[in-house]
Amino acid sequence: MNDISSDGYAHSEIETEGEFAGWAYWPGDPYERRSGPFYRKREKNGEQVCAFRAEPRHMNGAGFMHGGCLLTFADFALFAIASDELGEDNAVTMNLSGDFLGAVPPGALVEARGEVTRGGGKTIFVRGLVTGNGKPALSFTGIIRRLAAR
Repeated sequence: MNDISSDGYAHSEIETEGEFAGWAYWPGDPYERRSGPFYRKREKNGEQVCAFRAEPRHMNGAGFMHGGCLLTFADFALFAIASDELGEDNAVTMNLSGDFLGAVPPGALVEARGEVTRGGGKTIFVRGLVTGNGKPALSFTGIIRRLAAR
């Protein structure tokens, strides 16, 4: 695992095996590692893309992805999308809201993309879209609050 903090990802490591070899993840967040694991990378156009593979453990009783899993992934994506704004700073989620647009089946490639709609200060606003196999599953907006250094 290689540190890639020079690419704007504070304290990230690179996955070295499997489908997401070459993608970054945050090793210091055990909840996200257990929930996903969730990955991210910067595309050639500079956009951040986040992804994971839908497994049976991510599903609800109806056999589709649990809404809580989609929102947890959206929360992860907030910070990846805002990583250039955040730099090395720590931050917390102040608000996360989403609209469920479609079901995600087991085995789907789940991706999130988005944009910072306002940044530059202590409060960063983000919006994005989560897809399952390319079909819209969740639109989300979030507000991140930069924390003061301790």
